[in-house]
Amino acid sequence: MEIKAVVLAAGKGTRMKSQTPKVLHEIAGKPLLGYVLGAVAPLVNETFVITGHGADEVNAYVNEYKNVKTVLQSPQLGTGDAVAKVLPHLENYKGLVLVLCGDTPLITHETLESFIAYHKKSGADLTVMSAVFDDPTGYGRIIRSACPPLEGGPEFLQTSIQAKIPRGGQILRVMEEKDANPKEKAIKEVNAGIYLFDWQKIKPAFSKLTTGNAQGEYYLTDIVEWAQNKTAYTLENNDEILGINSRSDLAEAAKIMNRRTLESLMDNGVTIVDPESTWISADTKIGEDTIIYPATYIEGKNTIGKNCKIGPFAHLRGEVEIADNVKIGNFVEVKKSKIASDTNAGHLSYIGDSEVGSNVNIGAGTITANYNALTKEKHKTVIKDNVKIGSNSVLVAPVELEEGANVGAGSVITKNIPPWALALTRAPLKIVEDFSKEK
Repeated sequence: MEIKAVVLAAGKGTRMKSQTPKVLHEIAGKPLLGYVLGAVAPLVNETFVITGHGADEVNAYVNEYKNVKTVLQSPQLGTGDAVAKVLPHLENYKGLVLVLCGDTPLITHETLESFIAYHKKSGADLTVMSAVFDDPTGYGRIIRSACPPLEGGPEFLQTSIQAKIPRGGQILRVMEEKDANPKEKAIKEVNAGIYLFDWQKIKPAFSKLTTGNAQGEYYLTDIVEWAQNKTAYTLENNDEILGINSRSDLAEAAKIMNRRTLESLMDNGVTIVDPESTWISADTKIGEDTIIYPATYIEGKNTIGKNCKIGPFAHLRGEVEIADNVKIGNFVEVKKSKIASDTNAGHLSYIGDSEVGSNVNIGAGTITANYNALTKEKHKTVIKDNVKIGSNSVLVAPVELEEGANVGAGSVITKNIPPWALALTRAPLKIVEDFSKEK
């Protein structure tokens, strides 16, 4: 059955205290919204992102994705109103609609895949994702025909596809915390904010929504009570639905995501010397037997080969491709560059917008000067195989160093260097005898 996704991304995020739309705040160089879109992309045919605050900025980011459209919600009148904005786009659509929030970067593709499988197996018209928290404060509560026990946590039924269903009856509705009474607030099963609809069965509910609640908004959760054939899928890992509402939430999500990434890399043969000081983006792929030394920060999308040594105190800023047996040493920064095998950049260098060949040695303090501050243009540096660059050299792009070229220490290279040539830009050494002694 065809599936389309609706991602709610219209909120301002007042507690972030920022001019940047909440969903565009970043973890490891990637916006929160990007993680959500990445999780749903393999599962759906088309995605609608509901925009509001900072719509122009969100639109500009979403334009980078295929099969993703934006739909403006203005004014913002609640989550039910937000999803209703896609009605004109899905008038004759007969598939499933997955609804989730754009500020939940920890949700995984695997969990959503299991959620969809559970919905299909259940035969329900509507499935809501739930979670069980010891402290459910801030979440809407799942109301069942007989609520789970309040003490000791709920007992569970285990389904054949690994979803856990709290005992205690069928789901009736979702009660938002501001509208809940004390007994309802004591319930520990909460709404995770992710839904799957049989669109043709659920679409009529949007015309029934009202604003008769504490916030005066159209609640998407009211559709749960309206639906006759509904079920709930209870999440295994509550971290996945952590919503970002503050800078503290952002920091906490970053830690969880980073730890998840590092554990996956270590399980696949990468040595992380000090996980506590190492940060690696989820979009970075690293080959076996590579060693990542402490205080290394890798953001964006990168590929690192086998048997490499990265760090300590290295910084890879994204769009970096590193082949096998490469050393990126301490205080080396690399951005938007390709580095071929058996090349060393041992320390104190910047490599940006560059293409570096095999068996190259980049001396300490080497800089690829890729940015023209007057024209605001960036240019490329090309370093062919077997090039040797002396310490404290500057390569002013655009420039090419052909195979086997040598650059003397302290040189500023502004012209292309032919194969196997030596390039020097160095003033003659002058020695004044007994100068220090006389002074």
